[in-house]
Amino acid sequence: MSWQYILIEVTNLYCFILMVYILMSWFPVTPGGIVYDIQQFLAKICEPFLAPFRKIIPPIGGMLDISPIIAFVVLEFAVRLIVTIF
Repeated sequence: MSWQYILIEVTNLYCFILMVYILMSWFPVTPGGIVYDIQQFLAKICEPFLAPFRKIIPPIGGMLDISPIIAFVVLEFAVRLIVTIF
């Protein structure tokens, strides 16, 4: 198993975690439940990556946040670049 394969699989897993976090943000969650705990755990994993994109790209119309789309594109581009170069 090569390191490129491992890098791609870890990136795919992180993309899946990002997608779950983004979808969970669409629904209201009350504090104190298991779903809230899961959402908070995912926030600790995903927000450090998403925060720089949110600083650069403001929400459209004040509500539609497209920064996760840009984050996915940048992540995929970076991984493909690394795998291609090395």
